[in-house]
Order: sequence, then structure tokens, then C-alpha cells
Amino acid sequence: MIETTGLRKSYRKKSSRRSGEDTTVDAVRGIDLAVDAGEIYGFLGPNGAGKTTTLRMLATLIRPDGGRATVAGADLFADPAEVRRRIGYVAQGGGTTDGVSAREELVLQARMHGAPKARAVRAAEDALKAFDLGEFGDRPCATYSGGQRRRVDIALGVIHEPRVLFLDEPTVGLDPASRASVWEEIKRLRTEGMTVVVTTHYLDEADALCDRVAIVDQGRVVAEGTPEALKREISGDVVLVGLADATEGVAERAAEVLRAQPYLHRLELRAEGGLRLYLDDGAAAIPRLLRALDGAGVTPGTVQLQRPSLDDVFLARTGRSLEQSA
Repeated sequence: MIETTGLRKSYRKKSSRRSGEDTTVDAVRGIDLAVDAGEIYGFLGPNGAGKTTTLRMLATLIRPDGGRATVAGADLFADPAEVRRRIGYVAQGGGTTDGVSAREELVLQARMHGAPKARAVRAAEDALKAFDLGEFGDRPCATYSGGQRRRVDIALGVIHEPRVLFLDEPTVGLDPASRASVWEEIKRLRTEGMTVVVTTHYLDEADALCDRVAIVDQGRVVAEGTPEALKREISGDVVLVGLADATEGVAERAAEVLRAQPYLHRLELRAEGGLRLYLDDGAAAIPRLLRALDGAGVTPGTVQLQRPSLDDVFLARTGRSLEQSA
């Protein structure tokens, strides 16, 4: 449904110095993609990684500097108008207006896509039912909750029944219940045959929602696959150690002690304090690492054993945590 080769985009950045020359910022440095029909495909990465720029290029909102791409069978460079007819796009900021209702928004959007008035009215009614908006669909959008408003945004993006839907950070700023509701709507669209492309910096969202994920960093795809396959690349277990004493230097002393242990593959200091350890068998290693810390006079506050996450994949590929980068 989407295929790209070497897609790239650069921007000119003005120098802060009066006599300095402008510099070039490479936002996307050659993206190769193959997105299958009927899947939820995610771009996961920190802010500034190039996710939104890639999405906006595929949605014809900005023109790539180079590469090749087809979207829903239409050539991105040769026929952008046909690409626009075959896609839906929902920006991070949304597209609703405070003073009008969801029904009015949906009718207008359908009319803008060329539907006669009677058909647009029917399409709006169908969308209100499908997205569970009928109860408040005639109230001004200003009265909606964040989750309700986001469902209206997605309904606007699919009112013309596109083959591909692009969603830029669809749940940013929403509470957990609203996020779960939006996830269910996206999954429903997938079951109805729509291809959905999502950008996100939420690890749990990429893990729970996406069929496949491209992990993006500094304008490049550094890893791609199903969330489970990506996590299987990280062998062994992860142990998170919180320290009872947050005094400066304690975490470094604990790290120095544990790095000498033969069962440890890798150790990272966590931004929020404590340590992240990578081991073959976390359950067997925990008693030994506790004894090592005790011998060094370091008291752990918490010890948590977990399987590798997508953040661990990002860390393995880039050398830093996605959570810390975000």
C-alpha cells in the first residue's frame, strides 16, 4: 500500500550569528518503507526524529527532496493529487472548530470531498454512529472531552473512505481511558480493511496498537518489524534497580560494583535514578547482585524484573534510551 525508496528532506536553518552562513538540517535521511495493505504501521521515535516530516511527505503536505514513493498505487511525485484523493490525514493538533458541532464538521468535510449534500448528510450520520459520537454530535465541539474531540478528528479523516489513513500522534495529551478508546477506533478501521500509519513517541502505544513498527532516529529507520520480533532481538532479561539513597555518587558506585559481575551483559544509569541491567537469567542473578550491592554498602530501594521492551531495542540500536530522548 505504501512503498518508498531513499525518501529524504532537508531544511535551511538560519544562522543565529549576523555574519554566519545558513546551515542545512537533514530531517529525513533516506527512508525505505514497504507498508502492507490492511495493517497498522507505526513510526516510533523521540521528537525531532523525522516521524512527522515523513508522514507529511507521504500525505503530500511537503515535497520530498529526493527518493521515490507510491501511496495507494499513486506516484507521490508524479501524481500528488491522486494520492490526496486516496488518503486521509489527521494532524496532531486536530481540525475541529469550537463553535460548530461534529455533525456540521462531518457534513462540510464530506462536501469538500465532492459528495452531494444528501450523501454528505448520510455519511455524517454513519460516522457519528460508527465513532460513538451520536449522543453529543449536535453540541459545539468546544464542549467535548479530549477523547471525544480526537474521535471527531479521526472521523473527519475517514469520511471520504480513504484507502490509507495517516495519524500524527493520535493520543498525545489524552488520559488513559481516552487513549484506549482511540486505540479501539483505530483497530476497528483496520478490521474494515483500512491501512493506518501512526506516528507516536509512546512505547506502550506502539507495542499494543501496531502490527509493525519502524523505530526512527535522526531521520533514519534504525529498526523495523513486529513489536515482538524486535524485542526478541534483545536476549535475556532486564532488571531495574532503584536505590534507597539518592545521594550524588551512590548510583555510580553501584554501577562500578555491578559492572565487574560476570553475569552482567550491559548496564545503564537511568535518568530518573537507579540502574538498568541486562542479564541472561534475571531471576537467578538478582540474589547475586543484591549480595554485591550489600558488600559495597549500597542499599537498593526497588528491584524489578521485566522482559525487554521497545525502549531496550531503541537503546541497543542508538546507544540511548527513547524515554530519555523523548
